[in-house]
Amino acid sequence: MPANTTNLINFVFDIANKLRGPYRPPQYRKVMLPMTVLRRLDCVLEPTKKQVLKEYQKLKARGHEGNALHRALASKAISGRKHPLYNISPYTFKKLLADPENIASNLTSYINGFSESAREIFDAFGFEAEIAKLDKANRLYLIVKAFADPKIDLHPDRVSNHDMGYVFEELVRKFNEQANEEAGDHFTPREVIRLMAHLLYTEDEDVYTPGIARTIYDPTAGTGGMLSVSEEYITEQNPQAHLHLFGQEYNEESWAVCRSDLLIKDEPIENIAFGDTLGDGETGDGHPDRTFHYMLANPPFGVEWKPQEDTVKKEHKELGFNGRFGPGLPRINDGATLFLLHMLSKMNPPPAQGGEGSKIAIVFNGSPLFNGEPGPSESNIRRWIIENDWLDAIIALPDQLFYNTGIYTYIWLVTNRKADGRKGKVQLIDGTRHYRKMKKSLGNKRNELGDEHIEELTRLYGDFANGATCRVGLNDELEERVCSKVFDNREFGYLKITVERPLRLNFQASPERIERLWQETAFANLAKSKKRKDKAEQDAEVKAGEETQRRIIEILQGLKDRRYDDRAEFEPLLKAAFKTAGEKLPAPIKKAILGALSEGDPEAAICRDAKGNPEPDTELRDSEIVPLPADIPLPLPIGYEKNADNARLLELVRDHCEDYLDREVLPFVDDAWIDHGKTKVGYEIPINRHFYVYKPPRPIEEIERDIQGLEGEILDLLKRVTA
Repeated sequence: MPANTTNLINFVFDIANKLRGPYRPPQYRKVMLPMTVLRRLDCVLEPTKKQVLKEYQKLKARGHEGNALHRALASKAISGRKHPLYNISPYTFKKLLADPENIASNLTSYINGFSESAREIFDAFGFEAEIAKLDKANRLYLIVKAFADPKIDLHPDRVSNHDMGYVFEELVRKFNEQANEEAGDHFTPREVIRLMAHLLYTEDEDVYTPGIARTIYDPTAGTGGMLSVSEEYITEQNPQAHLHLFGQEYNEESWAVCRSDLLIKDEPIENIAFGDTLGDGETGDGHPDRTFHYMLANPPFGVEWKPQEDTVKKEHKELGFNGRFGPGLPRINDGATLFLLHMLSKMNPPPAQGGEGSKIAIVFNGSPLFNGEPGPSESNIRRWIIENDWLDAIIALPDQLFYNTGIYTYIWLVTNRKADGRKGKVQLIDGTRHYRKMKKSLGNKRNELGDEHIEELTRLYGDFANGATCRVGLNDELEERVCSKVFDNREFGYLKITVERPLRLNFQASPERIERLWQETAFANLAKSKKRKDKAEQDAEVKAGEETQRRIIEILQGLKDRRYDDRAEFEPLLKAAFKTAGEKLPAPIKKAILGALSEGDPEAAICRDAKGNPEPDTELRDSEIVPLPADIPLPLPIGYEKNADNARLLELVRDHCEDYLDREVLPFVDDAWIDHGKTKVGYEIPINRHFYVYKPPRPIEEIERDIQGLEGEILDLLKRVTA
């Protein structure tokens, strides 16, 4: 972070300390964020303030109003602007200080004098209420005076839009830290955004064509950092590019900061929608009918989507793949992948369909790589993306890189316009050791990416080489490591098969096993009344049930106390005993008796159903992960096993699984079989496993020497204490 930017941030925080008393530290943001925005606007408009007021009075006297007046004042304030920004009040920060007694009303008038788009920003901050509170606490004049200090000149000529982005993000981060915000609100460091931009626009020649028009979208825009960095990256290399920035943000403060940044840069602020991207109605998708060329996001991860659950599930059920969430839904406690599904719904048609296609860069934690059982969960989301050949690359980042969390994070690159050489492939890049230690940590952020790391990771991505190596590590610990691997899409897929073993039981009407019958629910319920009101009827029903229980126990005690190794032999004897005693044997009671009198026995005969098929033993049930076979065409339609038209595909899957069973299971347990009705397709991306490097433990002698050395140091310290 530039030194002047750091000084500016510290200066603003010094001002914030003047709020102590009427405000607690977590509340400082309510004043400091809108005041910082206001001061920047004041610096932008002050040079032409007199001309604007003079023009306003002249035009008003001539009866001008509406759009004509609007355009004229905007042009007078800053010539050449496309989007109006002006202020028609007589005030500036300096003039506000000239009338301390009326500073509250004058400041409100000053804000109301802005053009409409600027006023909307302060409405979002809810700043008018804070003005009244500051005035009542006799702090308003102090704050305005502090911001009027020449040291805090925020004109774009002194503080660039790039640096101002740093300022706002750092202020928001620190204020959130004071407010102990949720861990899921991870503010993206600028160097991570720059890496995302490098990766997203690498080898994308179209965006560097003079005069090209491209749209960039962030559904979790925050203060607009990803949009700004993307814009800077492209325009540095193609100043004639026409870039249109779009976004959505549900936090009013961040939304207001983002819009103020665009306003000062003379870009349309209406493209930054307000509301919950995953919601519906007025707070839902702010750009429902738009698609975009490029999309970037750092959605909240590890945060539940319970507030959006009804809307999301309704869309998933009613619209399926015609909506945003067709493949499936993640666990309720982490909705990060819902944002990726939302972004996928915003892709332009691919070149094969006559469109321009889209590219996506999104930051995740590790959960989307492997969480979710095969089926309509994260697994099906991964499956849908990979089988459609949209997943381009995943870059593993170092830990302790983000301000609010120390966990490892991953950049996913997703596109429907892969280069020919990348089609059918996914590249994994290990960037976990590409970092340098910071001189001073910021929250949980102790590591950072240098320019050399960004260039190296971008080069690895661009080279698209399997087995590419690089020197990684810190200082004298540098080592050569494989940092890039390339896989076929199908290598991430698998079949999860259910392997059954036959149920084998022996039966014996011993006193111990008969006693277990009392633990069986169906048997115990015989002596429970179903009557609700009549006490006499209840008592009679319970008494009748107890008598039935007594007769059943008596019948069982009359059976021979010997072990039967075949249910087919024991069951007829049980039925005959009940028939002889004239007692009914309902199915639930029969099941309870067989359950109480049986025990698992690997030497017993197999229990079979009415059709002669072996019954599975749930205690021995197991699952196996089988790699996808090379001869199965992708994509496998989600739900293919329920469609009769896929008979040939089902046959291929069954044969492949049976081959696996013959090769890997039956040599060890020869009575196993596969329940093909439970076979499911799953996908996971075990990136850490692919780059794992085994390091043998140190020799025991070396460890022992270290322990002895530590023991000696401890004894020396104890001697000093007791001396």
